[in-house]
Amino acid sequence: MPSTLVHVALAGLLAAALLGAAYDLRALVVVLAVTALPDLDAFGVFLFSGAHRALLHTFLIPLVAAGVVIVDTRLREQSGLRDRFGPRGVRVAWVAVLAFAVAGIGLDFVTNGVNALYPVVDQFYVLDGKLELSTTEGLVQTFVEVPAETGAVAGNGVPAPESVGTTENVTYTTGVDPDPDPGIESGPVERVFPVVRSGWQLLVVLAGAVTVLARSRLGGDLE
Repeated sequence: MPSTLVHVALAGLLAAALLGAAYDLRALVVVLAVTALPDLDAFGVFLFSGAHRALLHTFLIPLVAAGVVIVDTRLREQSGLRDRFGPRGVRVAWVAVLAFAVAGIGLDFVTNGVNALYPVVDQFYVLDGKLELSTTEGLVQTFVEVPAETGAVAGNGVPAPESVGTTENVTYTTGVDPDPDPGIESGPVERVFPVVRSGWQLLVVLAGAVTVLARSRLGGDLE
């Protein structure tokens, strides 16, 4: 599973690309901190075993946050966010919401899975698949379910995340909760806190670090 460092590195790329003139150290810290929040539900195991990837890994959180920003900045006669922080604050809020959804939750959604609509729907899902062009089969994709009679390229299907269980029977091992079933093993418990576990994760971390450093050095020169 991606570590918090990998999530934050992707968020750094999003911040550097989308903050525009609002980019500075404070805005960057806000985006990175918001992105790291979902992983705090690892401590939710002290409440119930299936809390990790459920309590704060639900897409309902960024949906509600986006709704709050829309109401405040577009539907109210006077925006509290804009009055206090100006247009810059609105920009940072939107980038933070996007980073939370994409970098904070999305990476886990496409790897080991998240409880995407918890607590409204208690079900862990993982989105996995492929998209390729074959000389014999044509366009092949498994990300979207398409009715058999319409053909694989009709494009009128729906996303097809795979269900992997509920909070009652799904647990993700972390350094906080290294042994979901402590009765199985004896002896010292190894606590592993992942940093980088694959080549693509290392690439994301390096790309994020280099991009953030370059953006911070250039500052307004990118505008």
